[in-house]
Amino acid sequence: MNPFLGVVLHWLGGLASGSFYVPYKGVKKWSWETYWLVGGCFSWIICPWAFAYFMTNDLFGVLRQQTFGTLAWTYFFGFLWGLGGLTYGLTMRYLGLSLGTGVALGYCAAFGTLVPPIFKWLTPDFFVFANSTSIVEVAKTTSGQITLAGVVVCMLGIAIAAFAGYTKELQMPEEQKKKTIKEFSFKKGILVATFCGIMSACFAFALQAGKSINAASLAAHTNPIWTGLPALPVLLLGGFTTNFVWCVLLNVKNGTGYQYLASHVKIQHAHHGGTGSEHAPAGVSATGSGDIDLKIPVLPNYLFSALAGTTWYFQFFFYTMGATQMGKYDFASWTLHMASIIIFATMWGWIFHEWKGSSKKAHLLIAGGILTLILSTCIIGAGVGWDKIMAFIQPPSASQ
Repeated sequence: MNPFLGVVLHWLGGLASGSFYVPYKGVKKWSWETYWLVGGCFSWIICPWAFAYFMTNDLFGVLRQQTFGTLAWTYFFGFLWGLGGLTYGLTMRYLGLSLGTGVALGYCAAFGTLVPPIFKWLTPDFFVFANSTSIVEVAKTTSGQITLAGVVVCMLGIAIAAFAGYTKELQMPEEQKKKTIKEFSFKKGILVATFCGIMSACFAFALQAGKSINAASLAAHTNPIWTGLPALPVLLLGGFTTNFVWCVLLNVKNGTGYQYLASHVKIQHAHHGGTGSEHAPAGVSATGSGDIDLKIPVLPNYLFSALAGTTWYFQFFFYTMGATQMGKYDFASWTLHMASIIIFATMWGWIFHEWKGSSKKAHLLIAGGILTLILSTCIIGAGVGWDKIMAFIQPPSASQ
């Protein structure tokens, strides 16, 4: 166990998660459902199976050893997580990136971090959380108390970041607000964000349900740091199911299924792409193309989508590595993951000038939220590694 390495790995996972959408901005003349599904094939199918197969021992033998219950619960929680991922887009639609991310990830961090140890305490015999540490066991030790304090500080940081986003949207002129968030609705957004956050937290539950897969991989002589990888193909298959069904339904509804193989886009879809625009550019009507180029850059679209999907997968590639370094406090991994996502997503927001024109108050709030999140990761790392810290400060005497 090396908690400081664990924190670094979780930060790398957060960097991947906060950055994965950037390559999608290079996609042109494909609808959201098209490039999302192409990227998802890499995120949820190709990368999980490839990395688990090549970096662990006897992947298929390990999976065959598992009970139906273990595989079913891991898949089921992955399926529920997929529902949360789909509604994340609606959260952005109604609240915008700043406020939507803060609210959704706030719920996700709270439920994903605290529910497994609390559930373990309430139902100690429920096998899904059999390998978890209960909240009472955590709270009995100094290291556990420090770790929980770090979780609380993280929640505070997420709340500050969400309030910063709310302040930014509140201070924005109505005309500008409608320009950037065309369907802004605080009430709808909060309801959707709540559902999104709770469902997305099911990823943490799926990781708990798949711990026996990790143990079997370790018994097959897989390097301990890679033992979290074999559970991901099962878990992400659940997420793929949800997203595949939804994207295909949208392909049928919107008539965009042809885009996967077509060399030219239909005029009504000519404005689609990774920028997220839902409206055609000026001068383009449903009956005429104007001067717009209808040729689809097929190869670049596939490459950008594959890069985005692979980058997305790497968040959990590093997450599972980091979790192996957290020992019995691996429940705090979810908090570290959420904190680092917000940190790096905000970084990209600054790079793309999403905070341009915001008030000094909004800038101070988001800066304070980011600093609080960074502090929380340091506290959690110190809590998990408390025994090592104390042994270094007060080494045992020769007589001991």
